[in-house]
Amino acid sequence: MWFISRPDATNVWKNEEVIRRYQRYRDILDGKKTARYLIAKSIPVDITLDKPLDELWKAHEKASVVFNTTLEKIDSNKMSINEITKPTISFVELKEKIAYEMLKACHFCERRCKTDRSQGETGHCKLGKESYISSAFLHTGEESVLVPSGTIFFTGCTFNCVFCQNHDISQGWCDDKKHLIGNHLKVDGEKVSALAERLWKDGAKNINLVGGDPTPNLHTIISALRIFDKNITILWNSNMYQSLEATTLLLELIDFWLPDLKFWKNNFAEKMSGINNYREVVTRNIKMAYEKGSGEILIRHLIMPGRVEEDTYPILKWCATEIPKSMVNLMDQYHPDHLVRSKPASYSSINRRITQTEWQNATKKADELEIFWHPVS
Repeated sequence: MWFISRPDATNVWKNEEVIRRYQRYRDILDGKKTARYLIAKSIPVDITLDKPLDELWKAHEKASVVFNTTLEKIDSNKMSINEITKPTISFVELKEKIAYEMLKACHFCERRCKTDRSQGETGHCKLGKESYISSAFLHTGEESVLVPSGTIFFTGCTFNCVFCQNHDISQGWCDDKKHLIGNHLKVDGEKVSALAERLWKDGAKNINLVGGDPTPNLHTIISALRIFDKNITILWNSNMYQSLEATTLLLELIDFWLPDLKFWKNNFAEKMSGINNYREVVTRNIKMAYEKGSGEILIRHLIMPGRVEEDTYPILKWCATEIPKSMVNLMDQYHPDHLVRSKPASYSSINRRITQTEWQNATKKADELEIFWHPVS
């Protein structure tokens, strides 16, 4: 399939430091390594799926240990995934069952609204059991290491950002009665798997799960990964406000993490996105992905007007200290949108683009901290 050529998407892989930081992702692209979700599908679990949730979680913990041992053997060529007999019940099937159990008192995100979405009740994300996709296509506007990216845009979000540039997908995709606004495709795991396969055939370097935010659609996504079978990087493109349990389900499935890290000050996060304990939750999840997951992370930090010292500086310091092998996309494309644009008097402090001085200060601090940001910003 034809797509716009971006020279930087080719040239970035000539940078040895990029390859060092994203070695496994590069190896999946080259057919030298196996995507994590495929390995998870090869791991058997010794439990029937009709057990109580606490027993399912115990089985999950045991399977995670087996997964890590198997991953090491496969990556070091001590074992081939083709040698493994297909299990009667796989680790991914266990994850799928747990996700659907969680949906009954939904705690996919740290709002923990405990809505019974399995019966069609809607949570803060406005979603019940069903998932909807607004679009799925080869995206050439992502970071250089990712394009062309097979993006699947889910509707719904766990945040209410007043400046959201995708508010038609995240918040405005349905009315107050949850009636759809615009063209959105209702999907299940089978349909998402089919979309992912089409993107793979079209030449995607990854399957990019995004939104809105993918978190409310966790059950559908895991169902899709149970069906999908192509060796391609699975990418989690999220605000990273998942619950601890949801992040635990994702660790063995995700090859590459693309988290937003917008705020440092919780009071500002609450005002801008209607969210509590932002810093603690998001940094916890990113650290889990870094230390217990694939470890291959690209942080997106949207520099906001008047917030360089309050948010950008401490975020960069945290990245340099806690996730030093990651890369950071310093994003200068903030512009007034959504409520900031429609109610400018209410959000006067952020009703402008960032200045050149703010950009220079942010990048200078990144350089001082030896943040690796140039190839992806």
